[in-house]
Amino acid sequence: MLIGVPKQRRPDEHRVALTPYAVSRLTRLGQTVMIEKDAGLESRFSNEEYEKAGAQIVYSREEAYKRGDVVCKVGVLRADDLNLLKEGSVVCAFHHLAVSPKSVVDRLMELQATIIGYELIQDAEGNHPVLLPFSEMAGQMAVHIAANCLTIRTGGRGILFGTVPGIPAPTVLILGAGTVGRTAARYALANGARVIVLDEDLDKLRKVSLESRGEVETFVAGADRLDKLTAVADVVIGAVLIPGGKAPFLVTEEMVKAMKKGSVIVDISIDQGGCVETSRPTTLDKATFVVHDVVHYCVPNMTANIARTASRALADTLQPYLLSIANKGLAGALQDDPGFAEGVYLYQGHMVNRRLAKMLGIDAVPLNELTSGGTRS
Repeated sequence: MLIGVPKQRRPDEHRVALTPYAVSRLTRLGQTVMIEKDAGLESRFSNEEYEKAGAQIVYSREEAYKRGDVVCKVGVLRADDLNLLKEGSVVCAFHHLAVSPKSVVDRLMELQATIIGYELIQDAEGNHPVLLPFSEMAGQMAVHIAANCLTIRTGGRGILFGTVPGIPAPTVLILGAGTVGRTAARYALANGARVIVLDEDLDKLRKVSLESRGEVETFVAGADRLDKLTAVADVVIGAVLIPGGKAPFLVTEEMVKAMKKGSVIVDISIDQGGCVETSRPTTLDKATFVVHDVVHYCVPNMTANIARTASRALADTLQPYLLSIANKGLAGALQDDPGFAEGVYLYQGHMVNRRLAKMLGIDAVPLNELTSGGTRS
């Protein structure tokens, strides 16, 4: 199998889909990997390292996209990427098609593309193995980011994310008790904050309480409760995950207006549209903005700022799926691994993701009908 890895063109995207170590493992097992020149430089992986690992260095985006049997990206497909795809392309990335323009989905269907979203792939237990390390990293980063945003220089309240004798600790409100929320809660607690976690799932809240030995306060989510808690919070971390769908607005603009002057919102759900009504996507270069005297951090690809670690995490989790495709063919790999099949948005141009199909008002085709040789007009 020939795997193409193009260089990311988004100005604030510094990650790469495969590392030299991952390339060496794939090439030793008989796969061919094409890396676009300088694709790994911003993650501190040189062209020479890739060549020593057995990769072919190619010198055009078109070659990386059109020669590969499978294209491995990190971030979403841009308009200029669509122009480089060949008919029948297989593209793996954090696609987040639920927040992409419908025109992008329409074009991918026209190209009869197969689109696999890292964010949707599941394991046998229903966890998201490729997304998991990114959720853990985002949860840790959220605490550091919030600490910085609380400083006067960024427009914050001018308080320490930590403890000083005789001075109350900052209050951190976390929306969501999944991997991101639990990780953020653990690190915020370790830094001395008063931590509150909201979720609708009692089992998840129970897990947070057990992990923290009861030191984290947990509440079942509700609009009235959220209204009161946002008003006392110094930091609100949005950690809501709807796999393959848009995040709901939990925090309204009215709630933001009632927050303390200089308080902070870190909306990690922004890659799914955000869970705060006043959120809008920002970039690493201009990461924050202020609305109603509240500092907002809303970077969809926040782990691009730790590109080397993030790239290694992605490459390590991606390898088994690429080898499965190489050994069994794409249809066989998807048939043998239902969790991997959950990652497919489109298969040969057919919409197979039911949630996305419902959002767009179109019919979804069962994936097993397509991979088992069934035909569709």
